[in-house]
Amino acid sequence: MYFLLSQLSLMDLMYISSTVPKMAFNFLSGQKAISFLGCGMQSFFFLTMAGSEGLLLASMAYDRYVAICHPLHYPFRMSKWTCVKMIIGSWILGSINSLAHTVYILHIPYCRSRAINHFFCDIPAMLALSCINNWVYEYLVFVSTSLFLLLPFIGIIASYGRVLFAVYHMHSKEGKKKAFTTCSAHLTVVTFYCAPFVYTYLRPRHLRSPAEDKILAVFYTILTPMLNPIIYSLRNKEVLGAMTRVFGIFSSMKE
Repeated sequence: MYFLLSQLSLMDLMYISSTVPKMAFNFLSGQKAISFLGCGMQSFFFLTMAGSEGLLLASMAYDRYVAICHPLHYPFRMSKWTCVKMIIGSWILGSINSLAHTVYILHIPYCRSRAINHFFCDIPAMLALSCINNWVYEYLVFVSTSLFLLLPFIGIIASYGRVLFAVYHMHSKEGKKKAFTTCSAHLTVVTFYCAPFVYTYLRPRHLRSPAEDKILAVFYTILTPMLNPIIYSLRNKEVLGAMTRVFGIFSSMKE
């Protein structure tokens, strides 16, 4: 779990770095311009982290499922090599999906205003500026979102349903508490991340509102990457103990 958490932290760091620094610079400087190449790079890294994180969260759900429902099989099913393959697969699949979308979005003709009604280069906001019919590509966006976010989200809910069923039949109160703590933290992250993302990208174009899209985007671009370390760290006794020791050392140094 800690190995997977380290990758989640790395993804969140790269995820929030792909949009927030430019957004903050535009807000503070009053400039709201981005180069065509810069827009493509921002879109690529954003989509890579979005798809990869969805798959990684599903891997983490499977890890908790095996640990709680099949504890004796855990060393075999979740070996280090299995974790490595899950992580590499998440990165590769997320990158390939992102590259395909970025190449398409940079090669379609834009004959309307070049002002993107968003705080970053988001695909739905960019498609609104295109002067061609993109219904086939919009269908591919629907399929891609389903594969990288909706299906992992359904799998996560199903695995935790099985976990909660197993926890309900536990006799140990301490075991129940630990299992519920772990599952609730993960489900909180998944809900904050997947729900707004899926709702934004699976809606038909005529039901979308730019203002609503920007509000929802705050959840999966800023709040979730920011809350992940807090949610996972502050509910872990080992991490809390390490933080207490570190702050204790700093306070003693000041004295």
